[in-house]
Amino acid sequence: MLIRWAGPVVLATSTLARSTLSFLPADVASKPQNTLTTARSPEYTAELFGDTLDALGVMQDAYFEPWVGTWPTAIDWTAAVLGSYVAGALLSLSQGLEISQHGAAGDYWVKDNVISLYFTQIIGFYFGQNAFSLRQQAYDDMLWVVLGWLDTIQFIDQYSTSRRQTGPKVDQMVRTSTLAMAQNRTWHGNLWTPAFSHRARIFWELASKGWDDKLCGGGMTWNPRLKPYKNAVTNELFISASISMYLYFPGDQNASPFDFTHDEPPPLQRQGPMEWHPHDAKYLVAAMNGYRWIVSSNMTNSQGLFTDGFHIRGYPDSGNTKCDQRDEMVYTYNQGVLLSGQLELFRVTSDISYLRDGHKLIQNVIRATGYSLERDAPVDNYERLLPGQLPPWHGLGRAGILEDVCDVGGGCSQNAQTFKGIWMHHFTAFCSPLKPVLNPDLRKRFDTTFTIEDVNREHMKACRRYIGWLQHNAMAARGTRNSEGKFGMWWTVGLLNLTGSGQWMGKDAVPEQTPKGAADYRNYGIPHDGVWVAKDPVESQKPPVWDTGISQKPLGRPSFARRGEAPASEQGTDLKDDYFPDPNLRGRGRTVETQGGGLAVLRALWELSRQTV
Repeated sequence: MLIRWAGPVVLATSTLARSTLSFLPADVASKPQNTLTTARSPEYTAELFGDTLDALGVMQDAYFEPWVGTWPTAIDWTAAVLGSYVAGALLSLSQGLEISQHGAAGDYWVKDNVISLYFTQIIGFYFGQNAFSLRQQAYDDMLWVVLGWLDTIQFIDQYSTSRRQTGPKVDQMVRTSTLAMAQNRTWHGNLWTPAFSHRARIFWELASKGWDDKLCGGGMTWNPRLKPYKNAVTNELFISASISMYLYFPGDQNASPFDFTHDEPPPLQRQGPMEWHPHDAKYLVAAMNGYRWIVSSNMTNSQGLFTDGFHIRGYPDSGNTKCDQRDEMVYTYNQGVLLSGQLELFRVTSDISYLRDGHKLIQNVIRATGYSLERDAPVDNYERLLPGQLPPWHGLGRAGILEDVCDVGGGCSQNAQTFKGIWMHHFTAFCSPLKPVLNPDLRKRFDTTFTIEDVNREHMKACRRYIGWLQHNAMAARGTRNSEGKFGMWWTVGLLNLTGSGQWMGKDAVPEQTPKGAADYRNYGIPHDGVWVAKDPVESQKPPVWDTGISQKPLGRPSFARRGEAPASEQGTDLKDDYFPDPNLRGRGRTVETQGGGLAVLRALWELSRQTV
């Protein structure tokens, strides 16, 4: 791939310590790993691949409706994320089916049928996606759209290449036939690349309007209809989407429905549409400037986790333009979206500091779940807990399991039900073998002591160290599945014995986990105060409320089930000897978003385990 470079760029502020290449702390790197042998087992990876395929099948069979081309119970932005999950799963499935079938000609068509089944659903989603509404939403909503279609383009490119290399063999007579001529054609999925790339380009240009240099020294604004709020997820999305546009956007010759190169509509005499070229330096500049801003924004707390974002104190009356009022809320997805951007920035620049920052963030997350990489085990002995008791909260989970604050109280909104899956999706992208596209003009600015083989070896060594933690989470997530194979939201339930009326049942368990100075607006709505809203209309004087439907319903009384889903008449009754409570029936229950999270964690484990073989 030819990478064109032009113009100045603002480089990331962190630098590589030239004395060492290891991405692991010394105390972790020196200790043996307990779980690596299991992860190398062919039987283990085969079972895990089957579970991943099943998770995808349940998500699509139970929640996707081909006739409308979407997941009807999803909302606009979570549907865009689900599209990314399917694209990523397709890439994994194409590789897994190839391994399991050893290129056999008969089985080749079975593989192609599975891939085509889910790919046609992605095509349906292109038409079912509410693109018009998304153009008018917050900037982060737009950027999920960009990433979703770029993920799909990556799948098309890689699958088309592998299909040419591993297609079924035919004899010499057939090679001269019409069938052979048809077989030599490009895979049909490539026909959709122009449409997918056009939508990605349109939404990137719409979202880029959110970048602002006047306030906070830069950064993306979250929502143009509120007071300026520069949050982690919008800036991380802008970084990851921009560097992905630089690497994977194949160009666009379609100027509809908007032409962003003119303030006025283009003249009628213009010959042909404006072309948008691949590998445009503006995308790289946007990604690197965005990264420079976020790492210098003071958006991480004492645990090294990204808080949600910054308000500007007293804006606009005070004349203050600095981001100096930090919302301390911590969500899982704010620790994940940046990871894919860090990997791709390394691919382009060869600046190892991007990888170093990514591994440090992953290690901070794992530590904040209560898991020790040094011991390769949870730090708390959760097996000795009484029924219904919970291990201590560590900042982003307990007992080594990734968890959002809303999990324990069962009050997660549709937004939060998507968060853990997002973390796993971008973690999977980060922990993949390095295949850099080196730009000589950038590479010479950084340390070239280490070869790419050196860096890849240490990168994958660090990623393999996370397998034990990942297995621990995948096992817990699988334990939340009901009889239909649907995953629950609170993965910790799959690990612990929560059969009594312990503290997990009530909202009293939630406040101690919510950081001081945090507004949990992703679950309970935007506070109608002067911090978030410029002018409060009469209607907004009321406190934030949940809607009256099921989409954002808070926890009421716990529901009880007989080993899974009990009849509605039996749910919410008093605890009986032959019943036990299912915490994942509370609130919104099992949804397409929680199913996507289950798919994402299983795919992450399968991909990382496969890399160790």
